[in-house]
Amino acid sequence: MSLTLTVKTDSEEEQRLKMPGTYTWQEFETLDNLLMSSGVRITYLDGAIELKTVSEAHESIKSLLRLLLETYLMMMGIEFFPVGNATRSSASKSVSFEPDESYYLFSKSHKDHPDLAIEVILSSGNIAKLEKYLRLGIPEVWFWENNTLEVYVFENNRYGLVTQSQLLPELDLNLLVQCTQMASTLEAVNTFRQQFL
Repeated sequence: MSLTLTVKTDSEEEQRLKMPGTYTWQEFETLDNLLMSSGVRITYLDGAIELKTVSEAHESIKSLLRLLLETYLMMMGIEFFPVGNATRSSASKSVSFEPDESYYLFSKSHKDHPDLAIEVILSSGNIAKLEKYLRLGIPEVWFWENNTLEVYVFENNRYGLVTQSQLLPELDLNLLVQCTQMASTLEAVNTFRQQFL
């Protein structure tokens, strides 16, 4: 197999490539090792491989969501351990991916996988966005897409779309979305912090 991928660093668009065919776990691991320091993200699910670059717009939304969420957790005195986009991988479950942000909540101790994962989606083509989380049973997954936040909760071996976080039931998701869309980071944080005063 021979594949050349050109990553445009000045593009505001994320570039996605779903590789044709299916691949063994060993082939995936080889490709993953080759791409490790390239800035290209790789997802594997049931033999399908997707490569993706990350745009500045994507990182801006992700960073502001992280800042606001961590502000909330600190102001509420909730113990958390951020693990960012650490790779979640299981050869036996035929899945490997990197959430944009992820957290262990209410504890300093680690579990097999984080309690909360967040993904920012700015372009289509994502390989089975919930299926990869389902394989690992991550309790809650948030998707930012089209300036909205969708919250999915894992129950009875499936995900259900809910209107409020089950892990953080007092978090005002409407305010979180509103502040994430603000042009000024300082204004966004100050507006978000008003709920605690």
